[in-house]
Amino acid sequence: MNATPIQVPLLIPAVPDRSALWPYLERIDEARHYTNFGPLVKELEARLQQRFESHAGMQLHVTTVSNATLGIELTLKALNLPAGSLVLVPALTFVATITAIISAGHIPVVADIDPDNWLLTPEIAAAAVKASGARAAVVVATFGHPQNTRDWSEFQRQSGVRIVIDAAAAFGSQWLDAGDIPVVFSMHATKSLPAGEGGFIVSGDASINALVCQMSNFGINLDPHSGVPVGYLSSSGTNAKLSEFHAAVGLASLDNWDQQALLRQRLYQRYRSNLEQSCGEELSWQTGPAPSAPTTFCVRLGSEARRTHFEILCREQGIATRRWYQPLLHRHAPEIGKIVVLPTPHAEAVAADLIGLPFFIDISDAQIASVAAAVRRSVSLNPLLQHVT
Repeated sequence: MNATPIQVPLLIPAVPDRSALWPYLERIDEARHYTNFGPLVKELEARLQQRFESHAGMQLHVTTVSNATLGIELTLKALNLPAGSLVLVPALTFVATITAIISAGHIPVVADIDPDNWLLTPEIAAAAVKASGARAAVVVATFGHPQNTRDWSEFQRQSGVRIVIDAAAAFGSQWLDAGDIPVVFSMHATKSLPAGEGGFIVSGDASINALVCQMSNFGINLDPHSGVPVGYLSSSGTNAKLSEFHAAVGLASLDNWDQQALLRQRLYQRYRSNLEQSCGEELSWQTGPAPSAPTTFCVRLGSEARRTHFEILCREQGIATRRWYQPLLHRHAPEIGKIVVLPTPHAEAVAADLIGLPFFIDISDAQIASVAAAVRRSVSLNPLLQHVT
């Protein structure tokens, strides 16, 4: 049986077109500098630094990398934790978070999430540290919902547990109100500040950013005042530099970011209002501040049976959906490496009926209406049903 053609895609990246890129590409042609910390990379870092410092009112540092996964890995390495340290990670997140911990030479400890905001919180982390002895945590701004850096800074001060925030999808929402918490952002094509590929680390600790920069260039020392000869290895690194071409796309995205963010906010509000008006209290949403530039649209349908019914309807109608961040981290194949798993009842409950709906800047009202109609049909099911009939 032939599959129904996709009528409503899950997402469509909103990357700058060639006219927006051309001025930056001309500069690359003129300079003939294509990678290795070129002028466009430096300009992008400077503009991002200014943006974050304006919000924080303190000095911050920005270091670009080729992708956010390597950004998390190198930031963890820059903390100089003992090899094989236990590192907390929430069960509900993209697999890159846990692979970065493993690649950094540490052991992930999968922890639960808050049942309402779907985040790993300092309260949950405190119990998880007590149960596991974890020495660090990669906490996630899940679905672009920001973490409170002040709260995490206080947790870090009291516990001695080092914190890194994975804010891959939270540019524009996640700010640094505490400079001792490094935050990693993604510039993947599907994110709100797309560069095709890329990422960057923001922190108030110059030594962390300097070490990440060095490790992104294989670990080669470029500082004549470091005590190590220039050109010699002074740390174990990799090739994680951002190219000038990706920086060009990032700069063009930044030029138009505020307008794009406003479009995303309005779309999110219109979409959610449609579903709330038609489905009332049958749906559950992630609580907390909404993302400033949402790139995904997730909702809980009330039961696993409702979600299964909804997915069947969507396949029949050519509507793309996604069970975001599933399976939960600890349910992947054991070949990923050694992990420690703590009880995750809240994450299991959220994962049972969570679904990602189509969301992209150009989605039409008619497409939203077709998605909403399928949601309405599915939530009309008795939530206690165990099987779809």
